[in-house]
Amino acid sequence: MSETKKLNIHEDWVVVILGALTIILTLSGLLLPVPVFNWNSITDLTTSVLTASNLEYIGLQFIFVIIVAAFGAFLTGKSVKSAVLTFPSVYVLTMIALVLAGNSQVKALNLEAVIFSLAIGLAISNFFKLPEWFKTSLSTELFVKIGLVLLGTSVIFSDVLKAGSLGLIQALVVVLSVWYFAFWLCKKLKIDDELTMMISSAVSICGVSAAIATSGAIKGDSKKLSYVISMVLITAIPMMIFMPYIAAYFHFPQAVTGAWLGGSIDTTGAVVASGSLVGEEALKISTIVKFSQNVLLGIAAFAISIYWTYTQHPAGKDKETRPTLKVIWERFPKFVIGFIGASLLFSFFITPEVNTQVKGSLKNLQGLWFVLAFTSIGLETNFADLFGKNSKKPFYAFLIAQGFNIIITLIIAFILFK
Repeated sequence: MSETKKLNIHEDWVVVILGALTIILTLSGLLLPVPVFNWNSITDLTTSVLTASNLEYIGLQFIFVIIVAAFGAFLTGKSVKSAVLTFPSVYVLTMIALVLAGNSQVKALNLEAVIFSLAIGLAISNFFKLPEWFKTSLSTELFVKIGLVLLGTSVIFSDVLKAGSLGLIQALVVVLSVWYFAFWLCKKLKIDDELTMMISSAVSICGVSAAIATSGAIKGDSKKLSYVISMVLITAIPMMIFMPYIAAYFHFPQAVTGAWLGGSIDTTGAVVASGSLVGEEALKISTIVKFSQNVLLGIAAFAISIYWTYTQHPAGKDKETRPTLKVIWERFPKFVIGFIGASLLFSFFITPEVNTQVKGSLKNLQGLWFVLAFTSIGLETNFADLFGKNSKKPFYAFLIAQGFNIIITLIIAFILFK
């Protein structure tokens, strides 16, 4: 036990190391087969998901991620034994969430796996008393940040630039205006600083990923993060369904509709589903705009971390207490370097042919780490903390900011794309 604590590398550097190792191994040819979770009926479940070959894929995936999790515990100076004992339970619960999210009817509602993993974790933690060692050994932040580093591999600058500058211009204008409005609104409603930052980023940039990145940048409370993610996923569903019908009723051009959907709906899956309801051109434009917003994620996380360091200094508002460049660097979330590095690598140095070969495996691992993280958040969270009396104001702020987002994005979409 004492040996594992000799190494005590900062968690943000550890996730950069683990993310880099995952990318290097993948590019070297270690392509993990992607398990199948799609099913329509119980018969499909037994003939596609629960087949021997698919269970083998799930098992191979388990071996890979438990080794990464154990290595992460070792590097951060935590108990490797506790991490290894805890991880199988988290993994099994995560697989159940992925199976539930893989049902065709659930997919039609665009309910993502993270909402099921969070719900399963919450149910267990609230109805059963979990040992304290189990809760303390959960590596929520580690899992989230590894997923964020791998997310960088799917943010390809060339895709956005090839599609044209209008999407990037819209993304920049929308992100800045909506973020500032949401921030101002949260301050008016006297919402605490952590929730203010997470809500502002989630509404304005790219929903779930932006909330996670912001939480990492400010070292936010995972309970608050899970609440913001829940709001993002819940509001995405009616927006995904009704916005295409509103556009059709008012005869919006497809390009305008696509830009509107891509700029205002907070999850990529919901954007794709909604754009598909409108048409091919709308789907293309909506995806471009959403990609453009994703590109801004790393820049936003960097800016937020600098702002947070300057405003959350321990000794009050005296200018002498403001942190130096050295302190800013010490507090800066290093996982952002991993995210940007992965994005630059896959944007400018990896050939399209290689990217095509490896993107399925990397995207699968990225999503898996996120779902594992939300299973862990659920297991360490109490319902009273997640949906307490103080949750009303943040919810109102989120809805109002989302309403502003819908209106301002539509105006900008008409100016740029009509």
